[in-house]
Amino acid sequence: MVVKEKYINPFTDFGFKKLFGTELNKDLLIDFLNEVILPKQRSIADVKYRSSEHLGQTKADRKAIFDIYCISSRGERFIVEMQKAKQNYFKDRSVFYSSFPIQEQALSGEWNYQLAPVYTVGILDFAFSADEDTDTEETQKDPLEVRHEVQLKNQKGKVFYDKLTYIYLEMPHFTKTEAELETTYDKWLYVLKHLPTLQERPPKLQERIFKKLFETAEIAKFSPEEKEQYEESLKIYRDLKNVIDAAFDEGKMEGIIEGEAKGKMEGIIEGEAKGKIEGIIEGEAKGKIEEKTSNIIKALKRGRLSAEEIAEDFDTTVDFVLQVKAKYHL
Repeated sequence: MVVKEKYINPFTDFGFKKLFGTELNKDLLIDFLNEVILPKQRSIADVKYRSSEHLGQTKADRKAIFDIYCISSRGERFIVEMQKAKQNYFKDRSVFYSSFPIQEQALSGEWNYQLAPVYTVGILDFAFSADEDTDTEETQKDPLEVRHEVQLKNQKGKVFYDKLTYIYLEMPHFTKTEAELETTYDKWLYVLKHLPTLQERPPKLQERIFKKLFETAEIAKFSPEEKEQYEESLKIYRDLKNVIDAAFDEGKMEGIIEGEAKGKMEGIIEGEAKGKIEGIIEGEAKGKIEEKTSNIIKALKRGRLSAEEIAEDFDTTVDFVLQVKAKYHL
C-alpha cells in the first residue's frame, strides 16, 4: 500500500503516538492539554509519561491499555484516547478506564484517601450524542456541540466531586473553516480533523507549536521502518472504519462487544478466552464468532493457507481473516 497523503492521520495508532506519545514531542501534548482540555486554567508546565498498560487488582482482573497516560507536574492524571469508531458501552469503558489512575493513588498503610484530579479524554472520530442513550433534550437543542465536559453532580445540578472529569471531543461536529479559526482551541481541533487532507501548513496556523506539529507529521521525513509501521496502522484504521461504519449504517451493531481496551481493533474481537460475541461483523450473521476466530488463528499459525483459502474454509470474509491476523500479529 502506498500512502499518498503528505501528513499522517492522527487517528491511527502510530500517528497519535508519533505526535503526542514521545518525550521528543511532549510540548505538543502539553499545549494540547492546556488549550483544549484545561483552557480556563492553562496550568500544565510539564508531564511525565506513565506506562499505558494497567492491570487490575489480581491476575484474573481485566487489564486496560491506554493510548496515552501521563501525570502533570501538579499531580493531575490524564488518560488521552483516540476513538476511531462507534462501539457499544462507550461510556462504560470511559468509567472503567478512569478507575485505574484512581486506584493507583492508594498508599499502603495509613492513608487519608486524598486523591489527585483524574481526566479521561476521548477524541472521537464519530458522534455519540445522536445515540439513543444520549439523545436528551439538551443534545437535541444543541446537536452540534463539540466539547463535552462531564463531572459528578447532585440532584440540584451542583458539582459533587470536581476531581473526576470526562472530556469528549466529537470531531465530526467541528465544522469551522480555516478562515473562521480564532482561538488556539479552534486551531487544534482543525488540525486534528484535517491534518491528513492538507498539503501544507495553513497560514492561520503559523504558531511555533503548529510548525513543530507539521514537521513531525510529514510522512516523507519518516524512516523506512516508520513508514512501514504507519502504513500498517493506516490500513487497520481504514479497515476498522469501513467495517464498523458499514455495520452501523445497516443497523447491525447491536450486541457487538466492547472490544479489547487498546483501540487498535476496538469493538471487533473480544478474544479467544472471553465471552461470546453477539451481532454481526461484515456478513458474520450467525454462529459463535469466538470459536471461528480461534479456528482462524490456528490456521494462520500453521501458515499453509492464504487468507482467501481460510475465509473459504470457515465460511467468512477475507476482511475478517485479515482483522484477526492484524489483531494477533500473526
